Amino acid sequence: MNALLRYFPALLAVLFVSLALAAGEESVELQSAPGRDVVVARCSVCHSVDYVQMNAPVLDRAGWQKSVRKMIDQFGAPISEEDAQRILDYLATNY
Repeated sequence: MNALLRYFPALLAVLFVSLALAAGEESVELQSAPGRDVVVARCSVCHSVDYVQMNAPVLDRAGWQKSVRKMIDQFGAPISEEDAQRILDYLATNY
């Protein structure tokens, strides 16, 4: 049960993205800016980049930093510290 709660946010995001795609909606396009390529390459390994725009209204730089750290530390995302900084800079600047 504890494991389910641990992965619940990621599962919920996947569910929403799946439902949107099933309904015929297209994926969103991330803003073109430095770091976009790293976000797409690293983040889309585990989830859709739609997650970025779904969370953008409620996350500031500190929130994005916590989210990126959670993906690495709790979910095991294969992201180097250098890429984590580039991802954070991109998200904080553009979203």
